[in-house]
Amino acid sequence: MSSPPPSAVTAPHTAPHTAAGPGPATGRRTDLLLVLIALCTAVTAANIYVAAPLLPLIAHDFGSAPSSVAWIASVAQFGYAAGLLFFAPLGDRVNRRRLVAALSLVTTAALVAGAAAAGTAALAAAVLVASAATVVPQLLVPLVAERAPAHRRASHVAAVIAGLFTGIVAARVLGGLAGQAFGWRAVFVGAAVLTAVLGLLTAAALPAERPRVHEGGLFHGLRTMPGLVRRSPDLWRACVRQAGMYGAWSALWTSLALLLTGGAYGLSTATAGLFGLFGLAASVVAPLAGGLVDRFGAAKVVRGAYALAAVSVPLFWLGGQVIVALFVAAIAIHAALVASHVANQTLALTTTSAPATANSAYVVAGFAGGATASALAGLAYTHVGWGGVVAVAGVWLLLGWTTTAVRR
Repeated sequence: MSSPPPSAVTAPHTAPHTAAGPGPATGRRTDLLLVLIALCTAVTAANIYVAAPLLPLIAHDFGSAPSSVAWIASVAQFGYAAGLLFFAPLGDRVNRRRLVAALSLVTTAALVAGAAAAGTAALAAAVLVASAATVVPQLLVPLVAERAPAHRRASHVAAVIAGLFTGIVAARVLGGLAGQAFGWRAVFVGAAVLTAVLGLLTAAALPAERPRVHEGGLFHGLRTMPGLVRRSPDLWRACVRQAGMYGAWSALWTSLALLLTGGAYGLSTATAGLFGLFGLAASVVAPLAGGLVDRFGAAKVVRGAYALAAVSVPLFWLGGQVIVALFVAAIAIHAALVASHVANQTLALTTTSAPATANSAYVVAGFAGGATASALAGLAYTHVGWGGVVAVAGVWLLLGWTTTAVRR
């Protein structure tokens, strides 16, 4: 597949920028808004994972075994998937200022309710609502791509993606430390305060928009999503390739704790959890990947990301016996994941006239690929061992690439 020139990655619905570009004052306002959006993205993305590192503390508080509350983390994933399907596509049709503010307030209320929960059922319901409403990042990314200068569009998208990955890492690492020091309920309250402050600030700072069409109701985006993917080969390709990449990453990353705490290394859960810090590599790589997409086009960056991921697979296999190989492989797979994500999401956002719906389809495809690969990796580890997990990741990469190697 020939790669499009950087200038080809443009949004058909975006008004062209003048040759002179924005003035200094406008440029500073744009940069400040981008920083605010990245911070808001980090905080809201963290809400999806806020319960995961706190599960032992939650179990102790409710007088349960940790295994009996582990399902609450899965509830958060289902809630986020529902939000992607129902709320994120609304960005094409409603005022995003009001939508971001409303979802931020709903998330805040749900987190406060979670902090006050007297049992697992009430906590799970609060986590479900908070995760479904915390799709604000997927409303902001299309707006950033729409308003960015064409020659810096991927770089602006990458800044938001860097914030998203930083929030995920912070939730897993800092959330656990804060919970140990102040209790899990305090972490929920802190997340609620940060969500309200940054969500409302971001909503107030968003540019004014023309009145948008409201017909179709809540399910309009869900109904139009399959047809939108069918009509756009570039969107379809971005969805499939990111599903393959995210699936490979999920298979390896979700099973890594089993390897580290098992007989091969015998590490404690807390020590194994420090491997999550390798996720910070994503925050470093995202701006670099955005610049490469702007300069060379999305297709070349995705090819490079897949090549890097392919190299990481045998390193992960070697890491079953050599921990240094795991260090290198962890950095490589995170770099590959975020580079592919920046390129594919930029393509998804700029290839149709309904960027919010296209973005929802893209994120749902990646989520589905990751969830399926994780489930298969768990079975593979149980019956085959670490080598089976590595094989699942390799197959997922192969499917993601070969399925899209030839134009439809």
